[in-house]
Amino acid sequence: MNTTDTLSPGVRVRITQQVPRQTGAMTIAVEGTVTRVGQGKTGSWFAHSRDKKLWLDRVELRKDDGEMVVCNLDQYSRVEVVG
Repeated sequence: MNTTDTLSPGVRVRITQQVPRQTGAMTIAVEGTVTRVGQGKTGSWFAHSRDKKLWLDRVELRKDDGEMVVCNLDQYSRVEVVG
């Protein structure tokens, strides 16, 4: 089961992502209310997949200040429901 299967619009979450680097991982966290969840098609070609494209799990959040953020989830992402 995908992480995106358990989320729905209106839920408040914190998404923490790690970017692997040569000298250790860089950690980024964003918190907000989910506005959209699903898979998005990239411009990258990938054989034997839907439309022959690479699909990514995406979560769109609205932060407290109104800013909209789109997070592409990967194996380094952690999604936590807040409060």
